[in-house]
Amino acid sequence: MMSNRTLRALLANRLAIAGMVILLLLVLGATFAPILVPYSPTATDFSALQQAPSAKHWFGTDQLGRDILSRVFYGARVSLAAGLISVLIALVLGGLIGLVAGFYGGWIDDVLMRLTDAMLAFPFLVLAIALAAVLGPSLQNTMLAIGVVTTPVFARLIRGQVLAERPREYVQAAVALGGGDGRIIMWHLLPNILGPLIVQVSLSTATAVLAEATLSFLGLGVQPPTPSWGSMLNDARGYLSQAPHMALFPGLAIFLAVLAFNLIGDGLRDAFDPRMKK
Repeated sequence: MMSNRTLRALLANRLAIAGMVILLLLVLGATFAPILVPYSPTATDFSALQQAPSAKHWFGTDQLGRDILSRVFYGARVSLAAGLISVLIALVLGGLIGLVAGFYGGWIDDVLMRLTDAMLAFPFLVLAIALAAVLGPSLQNTMLAIGVVTTPVFARLIRGQVLAERPREYVQAAVALGGGDGRIIMWHLLPNILGPLIVQVSLSTATAVLAEATLSFLGLGVQPPTPSWGSMLNDARGYLSQAPHMALFPGLAIFLAVLAFNLIGDGLRDAFDPRMKK
């Protein structure tokens, strides 16, 4: 899956390490939010409306007096889970399409790829918004919408990798020895295309986190009072002049999450690229 040489190349990349550290801190914050934060993310305090950051409320409070630090930490659970699960959905669906299309070719390839091209013809966010609107506003439907819209990216990537590996000697040898299609795909082709897939998973997760924030901002994602970075930005929209901190901290959290996944993805791409190895 990842050789020692590839792992050393990844660990030698300082930007990739920085991304891993940022992501680790976000994951730890989301996991241990009940221990780390002093307030409930949904508890209101009408005596502390829109307070600026202070010793009592490190990130300040929102328009209902809710502690923004608590909401950012709990919102990380929603945003990170949505990003990872939606990419997992896309990986499974796109993997099946790409493997079948690349391995069998012919009319099967033509039909599957034309359907994929049709989906790619629509802008990513426009299609995600349309699908989420049809399914209805909820976190589960948001993850499904983002996963389905991301599927063509994985389908085309996996198909291209399978087409490149299909003529190689080890595949032909497996065919000559009487290996079944399923065995050849799962035990010979798939392990040899994992490198590009791992890179794409990291980069697509960054896009998925941003997409979830966008859908939540539009009211199509997780519903109140559950905190989400996108919905927090929507809440802050009308208070930018009076309480800019309401938008600053969830916006910074989105920025750091997307940056972390992109840095890790770039590091993985360089580590897996044979031209970068010495």
